Amino acid sequence: MSSMTDIVFLLLIFFMIASTLVTTSALDLVLPKSKAQTVKRKDVTVNISPEQQISVGTVIVGMNELEREIMKQTGGKEEAVVILRADKSVPYEMVVKVMDISYRNKLKMVAATDPS
Repeated sequence: MSSMTDIVFLLLIFFMIASTLVTTSALDLVLPKSKAQTVKRKDVTVNISPEQQISVGTVIVGMNELEREIMKQTGGKEEAVVILRADKSVPYEMVVKVMDISYRNKLKMVAATDPS
C-alpha cells in the first residue's frame, strides 16, 4: 500500500512541476468574452497588445512586415490556421487589417476569446 502512495505523490509532484512550465503567451491580453468552443489546431498566433504592438508567435513586427511574417511562419501550408489574439481595447480597424491579410492569402482566421 505504501508503494502506491509513493507513486501517487511522485505523479502529483511531476504534474505540479510540468504545469508551471506551460505558458499560453508572452503578452498579457484581456480577450473578449465568448461561449464559442476553442480550436485544437493552431499554426500561427498573431497577438495585438493594448499598446497596439503586434507579434507573430514570439516575433514582434510592425504592420508593414506582418503579412511577410505570417506567410513565413505558415510555410505555405494548405489551410493554415491563424489565431488572432487581440486585446479588447484594440481598435477594430487593426483587427480587420489582420483578417484581410489572412483572407488575401487564403488562410483560415480564428479570433481568440476568453471562454468564461
